[in-house]
Amino acid sequence: METKYCQSFGKPLKKQEDERTNLDGSMNDEYCCYYFKEGAFTMDCTMEQMREHCAQFVYEFNKVSEIVYTKEQAIKNMKFTF
Repeated sequence: METKYCQSFGKPLKKQEDERTNLDGSMNDEYCCYYFKEGAFTMDCTMEQMREHCAQFVYEFNKVSEIVYTKEQAIKNMKFTF
């Protein structure tokens, strides 16, 4: 099965329990639960602003990842991916 990624910043959409649902309760396959939940966007911001917001957590990501990114690299990767 092909892995899908959040259109806002590239988070892999692997887990059903991420609760990224549409208004009718169906699973949303375009955005992660941090950007879209229960049929609505979770923040009133642009994709660029969301990438900046998410990049502030890169150091926590680095703790559990084999790949280590700087904040700037994470933003660049999110832009490149989507």
